Amino acid sequence: MIIIDGKKVAEEIREEIKKEIVVLKEKHGRVPGLVTIVAGNESSSHIYVRSKIKACEELGIYSEARFLDENTPEDELLRIVDSYNEDLRFNGILVQLPLPKSIREEKVINLIKPEKDVDGFHPVSVGRLVAGSDTFFPCTPAGIQELIKRYGIETEGKHLVVVGRSNIVGKPIANIMLQKKKFANCIVTVCHSAAKDLKEYTRSADILIAAIGVPGFITGNMVKDGVAIIDVGINRVPDTSAKKGYRVVGDVDQASTAPKAAYFTPVPGGVGPMTIAMLMKNTLKSFLLSINN
Repeated sequence: MIIIDGKKVAEEIREEIKKEIVVLKEKHGRVPGLVTIVAGNESSSHIYVRSKIKACEELGIYSEARFLDENTPEDELLRIVDSYNEDLRFNGILVQLPLPKSIREEKVINLIKPEKDVDGFHPVSVGRLVAGSDTFFPCTPAGIQELIKRYGIETEGKHLVVVGRSNIVGKPIANIMLQKKKFANCIVTVCHSAAKDLKEYTRSADILIAAIGVPGFITGNMVKDGVAIIDVGINRVPDTSAKKGYRVVGDVDQASTAPKAAYFTPVPGGVGPMTIAMLMKNTLKSFLLSINN
């Protein structure tokens, strides 16, 4: 069984980006820019944003973060987003989700210019993804495909089963992996809560992607020998022996599934580190598109 080291791959990608930005700065006299907008006081969002800012600093990307009160009116947030649409310092605009209930996420996402949609959530980006055109892929699904690519996992004609149908992971990774392209071209099945017998699908998977947010949901009796398991889950479960009072686990029960797997992503240290790395890559891509157009 090969453990897929997402932390190592993410570091490799970040180093590649850092070197490219040095060259671009010398040639063009400027660097990519990313702005992150947070509305609300959710601590996990603030922690994630600080990680993005730190990554930008390390790679030489110009960054800015706007922290707004949870009572910020929708109109005010839309005005702020639109101001960054016109700000040439920034190639990427990222609005941290979830937003307060009083603000319509769809309206905010739709306002971001598609060429600055480094999160890959704009309807134009989604449409291009489904059509197989060049676009910004959502960062976590993009990271999954990058891990598959860098570990040389065979995908051509393989049965890929996705457990979960979210707009953030499940749907986009299914569409990415069914495209007639290298490191894709899979036979794709998307499973969800309506499945009467989930094991019927997961046992036939050559590649299994678990993205449902339920700790340890996928167990050994649900997978076949030789499967490549990509665990997207990040769940906190109580653990009195841990310093923080909890530990982080995935959607897959590692103890029972790992002995049957050919490839396995650990949690933490698997898919998680790839998300910010691919955000940095999307920001660089947006910058390159802006200077070449």
